[in-house]
Amino acid sequence: MLTSKVSKYLMRGSLGARTLTARPAGVFPAFLHTDCGRLSAVSQHAHNPKPDWNKAVSEAEKIVGYPTSFLSLRWLLSDEIANVALHLRKLVGSNHPLLKTAKGLLYNGKNNMQAWGLIVLLLSKAAGHHNVNEMEEDKAAGVLHSQRALAEVTEMIRTSHLVHKGLVNIHPGLVEEGAVLNDMTFGNKIALLSGDYLLSNCCVELAALRNQEITELMSSAVRDLTESEFVGQRDQQNNPIPSHPSECSAVDDWTLRSELSGGRLLGKSCEGTLRLAGHNKEFSKEGYKFGKHLALAWQACLDMEPFMPSAQHSTGVGFSLVSAPVLFHLEYDSSLYNLIQVGAENVNDVDYAKIQSIVSKGPGLAMTKRLRQEHSQKAMEVLAAFEQNDARTALSNIIVAMGEL
Repeated sequence: MLTSKVSKYLMRGSLGARTLTARPAGVFPAFLHTDCGRLSAVSQHAHNPKPDWNKAVSEAEKIVGYPTSFLSLRWLLSDEIANVALHLRKLVGSNHPLLKTAKGLLYNGKNNMQAWGLIVLLLSKAAGHHNVNEMEEDKAAGVLHSQRALAEVTEMIRTSHLVHKGLVNIHPGLVEEGAVLNDMTFGNKIALLSGDYLLSNCCVELAALRNQEITELMSSAVRDLTESEFVGQRDQQNNPIPSHPSECSAVDDWTLRSELSGGRLLGKSCEGTLRLAGHNKEFSKEGYKFGKHLALAWQACLDMEPFMPSAQHSTGVGFSLVSAPVLFHLEYDSSLYNLIQVGAENVNDVDYAKIQSIVSKGPGLAMTKRLRQEHSQKAMEVLAAFEQNDARTALSNIIVAMGEL
């Protein structure tokens, strides 16, 4: 069942008739006017004043004993993944979105989103476990075998969602008959089957846990990811388009989209791993808060990248039109909405270079930084309730490193 808040957004693919309180242009939430130095206390948890992202992740993986991405050796050597890789090669040279998705999943840089399993395991180790059979414990990693399985499930759910998002809506007039149409159709088949394969493995892993509470928790996370694809206006390829700034506030719109599209998945995974360790519901809810705020801070960080000075070499490259800097700028200057509405049918018609230039010079970027700081601070506050250990320090370093991306 859709939540009441989401259902308001589902009327004819738009945000509905002013379902959120409108805010005059230039008037923003109180937290966006706070001192940018609120996270000064955060750096005290880190060993280095400016931790490197890759170093923070690498050191964190050493703490849990192994790289945690599900793209591990046993997966890469499986017949199913080998077949997918073989079929992907046939798409090289086409412009099917699945190729971009595959590249993003395998890219091992600061844009890599496949560290969610690592976050789940670090939180598991930071919290410890109670009244658990020693046979259930992975001695080398300091976590339970069930927690490790849940971390893999988290990444598989996330990855399957990204793969499914690579499907192309083939409608009349989109492509001409011939090789291009064949490429699009073939790519859709691979994206659909690959995503379904990952989801089916999630079901197997969850069933093996024999824990109804965890199964329901992760199932609701999949539901949330699905609901995220029906929030707000969409073009013919289901790419999101912001609604007019008079219809909703930028913070509420961005928060709802980001929570549904990933925040609740990481939050519920963190909550679930604490439940598997025997912690009570109250403490496990703190795990949910940590995962949710960390995911939102992460999303804000990713949203900023196209508008940073270091991204000027990629001027004109497409980015999300519902990213935080764009939504904040729309609230500041609604005239930008006219440039975005050009993509009502196809966002590829939008002049991304012009929007990038306008947003980069406006207040949206600074406001997004404060948004990231706000959620990073909340994640740190939750983390402070955990006992001091290497895993907690690693999580702190990862949070601080996000600010340096």
